[in-house]
Amino acid sequence: MSRFGDATTVKRVDDGRYEIDLDGAFGMAEAVNGGYLMAVLGRAAVDVSPHAHPLSTATTFLRTARPGRAEIVVDQRRAGRTTATALVTLRQDDKVLTEALITTATLDGAAVPGYLGDRPVPGLPPIEKCLDFSQGTPEAQEGFASCVDMHFDPATMGWLSGEPSGRPELRAWFRLRDEHAPDPFVLALAVDALPPVALNAGARGWSPTVELTWTLRALPAPGWLAVYGTGRMVSDGWFDEEVEVWDETGRLVAQSRQIARLGRG
Repeated sequence: MSRFGDATTVKRVDDGRYEIDLDGAFGMAEAVNGGYLMAVLGRAAVDVSPHAHPLSTATTFLRTARPGRAEIVVDQRRAGRTTATALVTLRQDDKVLTEALITTATLDGAAVPGYLGDRPVPGLPPIEKCLDFSQGTPEAQEGFASCVDMHFDPATMGWLSGEPSGRPELRAWFRLRDEHAPDPFVLALAVDALPPVALNAGARGWSPTVELTWTLRALPAPGWLAVYGTGRMVSDGWFDEEVEVWDETGRLVAQSRQIARLGRG
């Protein structure tokens, strides 16, 4: 199994109860990434469901998750022929860290959109013209960068040199460094993999997510994923972030929206 597969595998210990060792590499500064946590909770929800995919995940982050042992409780609220819904709770040291209301369904990998709207698909430069921060020193490929391969659109990275664009947006190519092909659980990671878009609107430091809802729109094809993040408003210490993920065939495969605190350094 791949590193991501190992890191998101949940161990069933009783009906609706699971254990996992959270992998600190899928995070930064001893804080586990929220997308990684959503992938873990999604696996537990699917395990108790008659359906194969996490269709919709509405997640509230109550406390920071740390690497190490954690418990997951799945309270199935409804199971039907088309969908099933469960409240999934992550606990660590007897404290609730994260709760997610997850609706599962089974998507058809061969489905073709009946309507996709007339908004143009955002563009990304070729991968070789994007910024790759994992090159250079061994330290550049530690932690999250050791697991995830991302190449960023230079036009959205002015904040790094103290010249933010003023528009809350970021764009990047995304894939795992291991051979785990894109799947719905990888998409859970991808929708929360970008740095905060508010960095281009003057934010600094860590910007903790309070609530994030993401939706699986299609099963992704193998290859790179294109991740586009934008924000509508930065105000009163808060900002929103919307993310779209497209696969190599040009298909929209995931969407998300979150509300987060504004980092101040």
